Amino acid sequence: MTISPDPWPAPRADHPVDAVVTLPGSKSLTNRALLLAAIAEGPSVVRRALRSRDTTLMAAALTALGSTVDTAGADWAVTPGAFDRDAAVDCGLAGTVMRFVPPVAGLSTGSISFDGDPHMRKRPIGEILGALRTLGVPVEGEALPFTVHGRGAVAGGTVVVDASASSQFISALLLAGARYEQGVDVRHDGKPVPSLPHIDMTVAMLREHGVEVDDADADRWRVAPGPVRPVDHLIEPDLSNAAPFLALAAVSGGSVVVRDWPRATTQAGDALREILTAMGCEVAFEAGPDGGGLRVTGSGTLLGIDVDLHDVGELTPAVAALCALAEAPSHLRGVAHIRGHETDRLAALATELSGLGADVTELDDGLSIRPAPLHGGVFHTYADHRMAHAGVIVGAAVEDVRVENIATTAKTFPDFAGFWSGLIEQ
Repeated sequence: MTISPDPWPAPRADHPVDAVVTLPGSKSLTNRALLLAAIAEGPSVVRRALRSRDTTLMAAALTALGSTVDTAGADWAVTPGAFDRDAAVDCGLAGTVMRFVPPVAGLSTGSISFDGDPHMRKRPIGEILGALRTLGVPVEGEALPFTVHGRGAVAGGTVVVDASASSQFISALLLAGARYEQGVDVRHDGKPVPSLPHIDMTVAMLREHGVEVDDADADRWRVAPGPVRPVDHLIEPDLSNAAPFLALAAVSGGSVVVRDWPRATTQAGDALREILTAMGCEVAFEAGPDGGGLRVTGSGTLLGIDVDLHDVGELTPAVAALCALAEAPSHLRGVAHIRGHETDRLAALATELSGLGADVTELDDGLSIRPAPLHGGVFHTYADHRMAHAGVIVGAAVEDVRVENIATTAKTFPDFAGFWSGLIEQ
């Protein structure tokens, strides 16, 4: 793995980049697959699992509870075990670990303590802890660090949550719900739920495991009690991680293919096809002897956009970086919830893009970005991998952009810096 200087000099693309990219697997799919495998009736395999900090933390958490997750190879074997011990779970900066594991920990007969990186203590979790108490699970604490005192079973039933801060509040309860005695009936009460594709992903994976899920009513999801069938999953490439690579085609006027892009998917990153088309790129699926993929070709001109990113908020940093390079104003809306991600992404984007000369207005739920000449400088990432993606996109078009803590990209893409440099410098 490349050891990068800090801050890292982002390479500028002084020629059209023509590349074919094979992405690591989806973090969202990998961690859902691991958790469902750990509570299934028998062993299974997660094929092409993403190996990153977030996913190894999930594997470690499930192993601490009592399952066995063998991460030695590219395909990770999971053997369910008895959740019969006290354990400590390190959440790091992984929202999926902090939010998905506690509802499963309620099935343990032990006391399971949770903590994580300092910033993780600021991320919202109270709705899930309150929901667990409603469902009969004793929980000590209101935020990280907290402890779930398992009783070996969870009664389940109906619970009302405000999931306007994160769709993970819903997914967390649904993933464990089939193992609850009464199943779970989750009702959302609040502003619209963000990132609905992630809930669709959860529902689809539960159904693959033979779990009965009723999502016919708006803002209500019912999981029937019953067994979780073991299923081997083949993990799709992480389409949100495709954002900087496809953006590189747009910024450089080149052409980038992301291999194995699925024709149908629940991943939020699939929205990049529509967004990049609106910004003036040519976007098309193509076949090939190696399976083909999605090709994005830049036109040499980036158009401004007015778009609601509520359901695909994780794409906001990359899209904002492109908008800062566009030739017309852009307005990004509907993403107030990303203030509660790894950092307050709206404030961070406004600060860092402005620091490089961009004309940015921070709004309650988004950003307005107007054309302005950009210049070099240090782009801070706040230990947020998506912020690092924004920094390298700007750096591909602007001389002397230096990205602080580029290593944070290991959260979802090991050795991102070396891979990125190789694409531009080839």
